[in-house]
Amino acid sequence: MNNPLKIGVLLAGNGVYDGSETHEAVLTLLALDQLGVQTVCLAPNVPQLHVINHLTGEEMPETRNVLVESARIARGNIQPLDQVKVQELDGLAMTGGFGAAKNLTTWALAGPAGQIEPSVRDLLRALVRAGKPIAAVCIAPAVVALAFQGTDIHPRLTVGTTAAASPYDIAATSAALEQTGAQTRQVAPTAVLVDDVNNIISSPCYMMESSIAQVYEGIEKTMNKLVEMISLAKQS
Repeated sequence: MNNPLKIGVLLAGNGVYDGSETHEAVLTLLALDQLGVQTVCLAPNVPQLHVINHLTGEEMPETRNVLVESARIARGNIQPLDQVKVQELDGLAMTGGFGAAKNLTTWALAGPAGQIEPSVRDLLRALVRAGKPIAAVCIAPAVVALAFQGTDIHPRLTVGTTAAASPYDIAATSAALEQTGAQTRQVAPTAVLVDDVNNIISSPCYMMESSIAQVYEGIEKTMNKLVEMISLAKQS
């Protein structure tokens, strides 16, 4: 029997307002498991920007660690990002949530002028150089954009469409992504955008006013495409 594909799932904490979007993270793990993939949860061992009370939306006077909080979603089975080698992975899935824009990067504070956690940047660049696909949903394309800012790689990404309801300013976010050198396209809430040049897949998910069923539809399509691209790359 062939060994299953091994796909990293990059997490950024636990909870939409200060970590990984929990629905997106769990549905990503579910979709990959249904595809027979071995998942490896990863997170940087760094402090969170801050902690948000998810009931009130207020900041709490405490500190938390991104790896420790991500371990809640991974049921404790998680690896520190700086200990993972690109050779160990066939591809990577990235979920959304404000943690992507607060803990993996400083996008939430500075947009295209923001910084990216070096271990995240290094992994994404190594994957693209090795021709290994990356899937990024929700706001995770901002992490991809910052990873390649200033390089000759210009990923094609989506965060949704202005033609459907969104809690966010899709036009402004798309324009900010383009300031990094990325190219953006508008796609429907459950649709998937494929960058065949750089082997990057993205889908809007909760960047749009979507139900959990619609989010899963987008994630399922995204993970199917991710596995398909990995399989094709292995055959070539």
